[in-house]
Amino acid sequence: MSVSRAELPKQETKETRETLVSDFKQRTLEMEAGKNWDLFYKRNTTHFFKDRHWTTREFEELNACREFESQRLVLLEAGCGVGNCLFPLLEEDRNIFIYACDFSPRAVDFVKNHALYRPERCKAFRCDLTQDDLRHHVPQASVDVVTLIFVLSAIHPDKMARALENIFRVLKPGGSVLFRDYGLNDHAMHRFKAANRLAENFYVRQDGTRSYFFSKERLAELFEGQGFRSMANDYVFRETVNKKEGLCVPRVFLQSKFAKPGPSQTSP
Repeated sequence: MSVSRAELPKQETKETRETLVSDFKQRTLEMEAGKNWDLFYKRNTTHFFKDRHWTTREFEELNACREFESQRLVLLEAGCGVGNCLFPLLEEDRNIFIYACDFSPRAVDFVKNHALYRPERCKAFRCDLTQDDLRHHVPQASVDVVTLIFVLSAIHPDKMARALENIFRVLKPGGSVLFRDYGLNDHAMHRFKAANRLAENFYVRQDGTRSYFFSKERLAELFEGQGFRSMANDYVFRETVNKKEGLCVPRVFLQSKFAKPGPSQTSP
């Protein structure tokens, strides 16, 4: 059962607009962002996220973007974690090469130690998308498709544009970014207390990792500001059922597609 679109978006109340995290603490969280994600993977190893076998179903472009059936697809998974999206794609598509990067060195090690990891089919490397030039690992304008799935939300809002600029450089003209992430008014957003609020729609979890919740207008502004064209951008409404606790909670995601203009196109 889907959630009514009329429920979205809601404005933050005066209470939720309050930011109780000190500037010093916020600077510390930013400096320790990589360490906090590395500790996350130390605690949870490869068991926290389920493998994303839904990727090709939700993103038909992964099958449709080839000009001919035998074309080898080059993909970049920006923020690959421990490979929950990477390895299902390698299993489903024998004619694909995947660059995979993550902020956490530990996550990258898990990917490289996976039984399905083959250097001839994928290349995993550690990368801070907001600072490290992707072109040190990925040739400029060489990637057909970039997947950005539950990744941009973990980056400080002030640095999101840098990450998209970095991705833009390695994407081929006409290539696409397939995006999915937390939407404004998602159930997870309402579980945060005022003491966890860092900025508008930006919160910190108990383990120090952070999460931003996007409106589709803000997301389009971010991508278009870096030269991308908006091809699709809308909310996805789901309900998560916890049978053990008898709970049914509304989930709100943004699922979008942005393209790098081709030679005959101009950016917005």
